Amino acid sequence: MEIKRFIFRYTPTNRYSITALVASVFSYKKDIELIEVRNVNDILNFETKGTVVLFSFMSFDLETVKKEASFLKDKGYVLIAGGPHVSALPHQVLNLGFDYVFTGDGEENIRKFIDGIFPENKIYDGTTNRVNLSNYPPFCPEKNLYMPIEISRGCPFSCGYCQTPRLAGKIVRHRPLEQIIEYSKIGVKNGRKIARFISPNSFSYGSKNGVTPEPKIIDELLFGLKKIGVKEIYFGTFPSDVRPESITEEMLLTIKKYVNNKYIVVGAQSGSERILKIIRRGHSLEQIENALYLLKKHGFIPRVDFIFGFPFETDEDIEKTFNFIEKIVKKYNAKVHAHTFMPLPGTPLANAGPGKLTEKHYKFLGLLTAKGYLDGYWLNQEKLARRVANVNSSNTI
Repeated sequence: MEIKRFIFRYTPTNRYSITALVASVFSYKKDIELIEVRNVNDILNFETKGTVVLFSFMSFDLETVKKEASFLKDKGYVLIAGGPHVSALPHQVLNLGFDYVFTGDGEENIRKFIDGIFPENKIYDGTTNRVNLSNYPPFCPEKNLYMPIEISRGCPFSCGYCQTPRLAGKIVRHRPLEQIIEYSKIGVKNGRKIARFISPNSFSYGSKNGVTPEPKIIDELLFGLKKIGVKEIYFGTFPSDVRPESITEEMLLTIKKYVNNKYIVVGAQSGSERILKIIRRGHSLEQIENALYLLKKHGFIPRVDFIFGFPFETDEDIEKTFNFIEKIVKKYNAKVHAHTFMPLPGTPLANAGPGKLTEKHYKFLGLLTAKGYLDGYWLNQEKLARRVANVNSSNTI
């Protein structure tokens, strides 16, 4: 088919992936119309001939996507999809009526789709052969689409609850420093003078193993951004976080010369050593505490991620986590960002069952919230966890 336009089904959870795909398509073939829609009914304003509708979605969005795909398919549109859920269960998504699906990295395969190179099984494999980030722009200023620059992709760890290693691979790839500076310079020229970044572990940028920090490389990056006119730099905070074992004295001395953020987001996930081992976090409570000690020492406020409601945690595990949180709040002035466990497809814990919060959880987390020590979407995520569990139980491939 001759593609005249891509319509991207925009949601609050897919704007980063859509921006990367728009950038790849526009830099490859500028005569294709690129449109974002926030309401599925707006798609009907465009003729079906030459139109491709693209979805990128999370597992908890599946029911909505299922309804919209059926609606659009009946109207005659060509549908394609990618994202975390598709990478985990591509055959399930094809069964919903999608014409082609994309697993893993999408920048190169969307170009193959444009060129009419279609796989027989209708699954574009972006996991076997990973892209080189330097070959693709991080955003699309021509379409006024900017986002935090993805500086690294991939994670060497295998946390049992996380889709990232399955979506982005276990070998960490870094975007070249020169390219980050080049595109940031374009942003500055267009009034974008705030720098934020996307990375599974910000402090690992430039690292060969994705864990051990390279302060000299990060110093060069942040200095370069300031030199081209970036006014504010937010590093090690939303939309990224930092693994505790990557927080070192030298790293903090490096970034505090440049950054504007007072918070550093640290992934801890539990205060029970037993749970940390079950979920394959790869670090200890001692390493978490050492990281928080260093953050406080250098004037940063730790914002620590915890996951609550693991189906396999005991009362003892819950109490240990509560005690650990009370300790770090008091000792290191930590703030807690709370999540409820979701059994995401394609992860080792996909069949563990939905996260469930007990009365103890509600009482403890409510009290922390009232005192200003806790935030997060843990209440809503408990509902989403049940929805995701239903997706797993009803999956047919």
